[in-house]
Amino acid sequence: MKKVFLLVTVLAFSLTSCKEDKSKKVETHHAKPIQKVAASGEFKVLNSKMTWKGFKATSSHNGEITIKEGKLYVKDTKLVGGEFEIDMNSITNSDIAKDDPYNEKLVGHLKSADFFDVEKFPKATFEITKVSVKDEVSMIEGNLTIKGITKSISFPATVLVEKSGVTLLSDKIKIDRTDFGIKYNSGKFFKNLKDKLIKDIFEVSFKIAAK
Repeated sequence: MKKVFLLVTVLAFSLTSCKEDKSKKVETHHAKPIQKVAASGEFKVLNSKMTWKGFKATSSHNGEITIKEGKLYVKDTKLVGGEFEIDMNSITNSDIAKDDPYNEKLVGHLKSADFFDVEKFPKATFEITKVSVKDEVSMIEGNLTIKGITKSISFPATVLVEKSGVTLLSDKIKIDRTDFGIKYNSGKFFKNLKDKLIKDIFEVSFKIAAK
């Protein structure tokens, strides 16, 4: 009886784990065409940034990347499109003191060919393909290009459209780095990494101001 109970418990735990893994799965899709909507207004992206957070086996790091330039398009006080460039050379780290040598080392590694290879790919881009609104929350779909690879992603965001400009604040967006060819110390491609493991999923969020 004890063996049967133990077996049932193990199976139940396994099924629960599978469900949890599935719910955390991050999906990207092939690039999608832009759903064109005639815009009545155009705003230039200024003083904007993307925050990032990456996870190791037992810890994490976070920082910011400057959004260099771009435009947002509106119609009847609603966001209908836009695009912007992300300056990959501007990557910074926020959780390590600036005068700590490891800060510079970490940022240098992120810029290297192991990760974003900024010498070859100095910018990433995001282009909005569709915007839908439900209960005052905007669902934004768009094509994200990193290291020359383009994938479609979607995320909820808070968007405020005023005469003076547009503000877009996204929720945290979970992205699988391996979809963009970033395989360094990934458990999908390397075995027995132990504490050298770097998780495939990283988080980004956009903070966009356009005037």
